[in-house]
Amino acid sequence: MPLDPLAKRFLAMMAAATSAARTRPTISERRASLAKLMQFARAEAANVAATDSSFPGPAGDIRYRLYVPARDDGSALPGFVFFHGGGMVAGSIDTHDRLAAALTDATGCRLVSVDYRLAPEHKFPAAVEDAIAATEFVARNASALGIDAQRLVVGGDSAGATLAAVVCHHAQRQAGLAIAAQCLICPVLDFEEISPSREQFAEDLLIHRATLEADLADYLPQGADVADIRISPLRAGDLKGLPTAIIHTAEFDPLRDEGNAYARKLLAAGVDVEHVCHDCMIHNFLAMGAVLPQARLALSQIGEQVRRAVA
Repeated sequence: MPLDPLAKRFLAMMAAATSAARTRPTISERRASLAKLMQFARAEAANVAATDSSFPGPAGDIRYRLYVPARDDGSALPGFVFFHGGGMVAGSIDTHDRLAAALTDATGCRLVSVDYRLAPEHKFPAAVEDAIAATEFVARNASALGIDAQRLVVGGDSAGATLAAVVCHHAQRQAGLAIAAQCLICPVLDFEEISPSREQFAEDLLIHRATLEADLADYLPQGADVADIRISPLRAGDLKGLPTAIIHTAEFDPLRDEGNAYARKLLAAGVDVEHVCHDCMIHNFLAMGAVLPQARLALSQIGEQVRRAVA
């Protein structure tokens, strides 16, 4: 199917506001670009309450933002540990505030958005260590956070979805860390092999080949193995026993094929999977609800899927 006309118009607007050169972006450019992009998230969850706090992490305190849905009655609710996107080099709980609030409203979960360490200041595996520590913190302190520890979801968008998948692999091997479901939105899952969609949509579709390559170079220390399942979760051999997976991909996303392949691989391993590949859409369109109506529909769909998974 053809690219959605509204998405096409949005891409043209973004292209007009940026340099035509497809050179490697600097870190400051990458962070400024993502912050600008995330302003197009729809701000509709005004009744969602949010408070900031922190917990001790592997290398110092990690900031987080706890979102509580408007219909909260004080009883323990399902929990959602959320990791923001940004290629492990950009993004924060502030850039993703609107998206996190929208997910809280849609899912009815108490959502914990995690400000994990970013590269290049903190190379791999810093973000992974923080993501695992955050999930363990929420599970350990579920009662104090108003969360039912038996109904815990981990998820994220783009690179944040990578972290969510990695946390699930960790929990698979770690007794005592129970995760009910994983929610992966336009996930980045494989750097060992270049998929056809990465080749086909390498340019002019929001996330460019140069950006992906720059993010990876900034994230990984020299000599890192890109087949490491903490970098490329699609390369994991044993997927049995992983949590129920909710996976959303997009037709015109360079990362589409790896997300679709992960859904198939999980199904083959006996994991319950709800997978939607959204026709005519671009990478991480769910974070652009202010300009793309499909984002609102997809967020509503995710809300229903998460509610089912933790019922």
